[in-house]
Amino acid sequence: MKAGNGEIILSSQGYIAKSSCENGIESVRTHSQDDNVFERNAASDGSPYFNLKASNGQVIGTSKMYSGTSAMETGIASGKANVPSATIEDNS
Repeated sequence: MKAGNGEIILSSQGYIAKSSCENGIESVRTHSQDDNVFERNAASDGSPYFNLKASNGQVIGTSKMYSGTSAMETGIASGKANVPSATIEDNS
């Protein structure tokens, strides 16, 4: 998932089948509106990042590392705002 400025907000696992990828996209769309499924973390160097989890607890996306908590929260807010109307680029 990319922000309007082209910056990557969230990355997922790789997919072999296009249908699995489409299911993953729909899962992100569905779950990204619930703040409770954003798991806020810190890497070993202290850099904040987040995971987006499905209702079953499975991680469906991981963010980049951010420079601070405020930047991470801005990334989460951007994802929540942009995901519902995001266009899909098919690079296959």
